[in-house]
Order: sequence, then C-alpha cells, then structure tokens
Amino acid sequence: MERTKCLIIGSGPAGFTAAIYASRANLAPLLYEGPQSGGQLITTTVVENFPGYPEGVSGYDMMEDMRNQALKFDTTIRTGMVTAVDFGSTPYTVTIDDSNKIIADTIIIATGVSAKYLGLPDETKYAGRGVSTCATCDGFFFRKKTVAVVGGGDTACEEAAFLSTLADKVYLIVRKNYLRASDIMQKRVLDNPKIEVLFGHNAVGLTGENRVEGVRLVKDLGLETEKHYERAIDGFFLAIGHKPNSDIFKPWIETDENGYIKTKAGTPVTNIPGVFAAGDVADPIYRQAVCAAGSGCKAAIEAERFLNR
Repeated sequence: MERTKCLIIGSGPAGFTAAIYASRANLAPLLYEGPQSGGQLITTTVVENFPGYPEGVSGYDMMEDMRNQALKFDTTIRTGMVTAVDFGSTPYTVTIDDSNKIIADTIIIATGVSAKYLGLPDETKYAGRGVSTCATCDGFFFRKKTVAVVGGGDTACEEAAFLSTLADKVYLIVRKNYLRASDIMQKRVLDNPKIEVLFGHNAVGLTGENRVEGVRLVKDLGLETEKHYERAIDGFFLAIGHKPNSDIFKPWIETDENGYIKTKAGTPVTNIPGVFAAGDVADPIYRQAVCAAGSGCKAAIEAERFLNR
C-alpha cells in the first residue's frame, strides 16, 4: 500500500490551493481529482470575480492555471474516485476505485457540492449558454435582460432578489402555491416590482437556437385547469439546492442536517484529528471560488501543523 503525508480529495479551488500550500510546505501531497478535474467551476463560461483576472477568465482556464501551479510545486495528481474510507485509526486508509489503498497521515476533503437539477435534457443542452446554478457567479451577464429562477425556498428568493438588481425582469417559478422561504425573504420578493412569482408552475423545457431564449411552463400540472405556455427569457437559474459530496465520509465525519461537513468555527478542522475539510463541502453559506481557495490554504496549513505537532 502507498503512503502519503497528505492526501487531498477533490480538485476545485479548495483542493488545488491546498495542494499548492502543502507542496510548498514539503508535504509532497497526493491529490485525487475525481471524475471532473476542476470541479463545478469548469462549467462556468466566464469568471470575473476572482482576483488576478482583470479581463475575466473561463472557469476551465482558471482551474487549469491552478492545476498547473500545483504541478509546478510537485503535487502528484491522479484521477480516481474514493470508494471507501477508514478513519478509525491513524494513519487513515482511503480506497480508490475499489482497489487501490492509500495510507495517509493527514487528509483534506475538498469534494465540493453538486447542484440539484430538474432533470430536463435542456439543462445540459444549454449549460453555459443561459443555464446557471449560481446567480452571484453569472448574474452580471444578464444585466438589463429577463431571467427565470426555479425554486421556492430561501436560496431561490435570495437569487431572485439579487438578480433583480441586475436584470430588468425576474420570473420566480414555484412548483407549489406558496413559498417555503422565511417571512423576511418572502416579503422581499413579493414586494419587489421587478420580480413576478409564478405559483403552481413547473418548468418543463427550454427553447432557443444557440442559447436560452424561452422557458416552457405548465401551470396547475395534473389539474383540470392545466395550462401550457412559454415565456421569453435570456437566463435560467436553478435554485433548488445543492448536495454536498460527503456521503462516503458520514460514518466518521460529523455533518449538518443537509450533509455539509461540520468544522470548528473559522477553521477547516473536523471532529477527526488530522482530517480537514475545505471548500463548498464545508460551506453552506458562501459557496464562492475565492472562499474555497482560502479554506484550502487554511487546510494545508493545519495539516502541516498537525504533522509537526
């Protein structure tokens, strides 16, 4: 079995930043990328809110830059899925692809989250061409335009309110006949003249030549009053939640009710000594690339301190 001082699981901004810092601290980290190097960010067409890129940069190019910087400092990067972990005793054991076992003195979990989708084929068809799961990331590109947000909870209301500061018109598509959001968020949305809430609606498809130009809607699905129609939009934002990629760690690592890994306030420290969590998998609030990168830095520093204690 192979042994490493520092195993990093995940290859988004948190994972690659952790690798850069761990490498420079002579920890010779081993990083497993998982099925998609760069994580969720590689699906973002243009990133304009990450420092150091005044002209903006594609998510793919930015993650390639981070990956190459990690390689420059001799991080070992491999592709593989973690299929089992044993944090019962030190050093810890992690199984890759059901076969390869890695023994690690410290582990940094940076597996991120997966956005929840409706499951429409059009979501894939128009990915990066009008379909988004992050208003903060992509809202800027829809200034003075018309957008739709899907969801009825706090996240959806927050996204709709944020987009209303940029777009001319925001449709909030709510499957039920009421909002699940907190009272203050409901009021903020319902009192906003730029937001139109479409209660009792399901989005069933998107239209457009090369990018999103419309959304196909069904009102009162399954009822006698069922009605099918289309609204013209330029952007389609999904805000029905995220699922932290933490399931495999749950027998050992404490998570909150939504699956986000719990860490000691202000640090990446988990309930297991020597196991740290960085990035979106431990961040239910901000979920921004720059925040993830910062937490990756913290995790690497904590791993070095743990090894040198």
